[in-house]
Amino acid sequence: MLLLAVAFIVAFVLLLYMVSPLISPKPLKLPGAHVVVTGGSSGIGKCIAIECYKQGAFITLIARDENKLLQTKKEIEKNCVNDKQVVLCISVDVSKDYEQVENVLKQAQEKLGPVDMLVNCAGTSVTGKFEDIEVNSFERLMAVNYLGSVYPSRAVIATMKERRMGRIVFVSSQAGQLGLFGYTAYSPTKFALRGLAEALQMEVKPYNIYVTVAYPPDTDTPGFAEESKTKQGNFNSSVGSDGYMLSILTSGMSPVTSITEGLQQVVCMGIFRIVGLFYLGSFDSIVRRCMMQREKSESADKTE
Repeated sequence: MLLLAVAFIVAFVLLLYMVSPLISPKPLKLPGAHVVVTGGSSGIGKCIAIECYKQGAFITLIARDENKLLQTKKEIEKNCVNDKQVVLCISVDVSKDYEQVENVLKQAQEKLGPVDMLVNCAGTSVTGKFEDIEVNSFERLMAVNYLGSVYPSRAVIATMKERRMGRIVFVSSQAGQLGLFGYTAYSPTKFALRGLAEALQMEVKPYNIYVTVAYPPDTDTPGFAEESKTKQGNFNSSVGSDGYMLSILTSGMSPVTSITEGLQQVVCMGIFRIVGLFYLGSFDSIVRRCMMQREKSESADKTE
């Protein structure tokens, strides 16, 4: 009886693996595709732009610093795979004026064709204790990290719906899966991206448009870019074992893009929750020790 049950489970899992490709979104073919990368003049955005260009994509880079954009353009063009490829640079702040963002993206589409994939990488960070962070820093981070992704996505979504195809990527952070000491201004802006992505995915899935939320850690950017190439269409994209565990633990009501992904979440959730509790206990212990050491140091300074 036990052998029969095991055989049934194995057969069921094999069936899931066979059926999964039929319901998963097909990866976007990058040769000839128009890829827009915000925050594309440095870091993760720059690395993603390079990797897409290596695969034959046409690139639109959007960032504030025009000099950095031009330097990045030269670096990307060294990876050309055919003489038809183009790198277009646009200097604009994607977090301030929606109409301006909409206009520059219209211009980009007139030159390079409709946007096939939008990668929202624009972002910034401020760290410190909650009471030490300036109030305007909370407003600025929400504008850059959240609205800086809302505006470009809003500007391209209508065309993607008309074409019945498209990919939108929101680059969040592991601080957008787990609230961490010192990140009270930053973490909420990255958590907000997930709420946006989940709601947007539900709206656009019937139009063959797929949304991905990437959760990079403190990032070796070339490694993250390489990882991203294999994860087109996945709603959650993470890096490393810690990232995988956090994606499982925080999956909640997020959509799955394959049966096997859902099965992994169901099987691993309990085990990873136990591991996660040890992590949380460790974090709390570190914070308490640091607080006690600081209080001792402050009292010693007062007595001198």
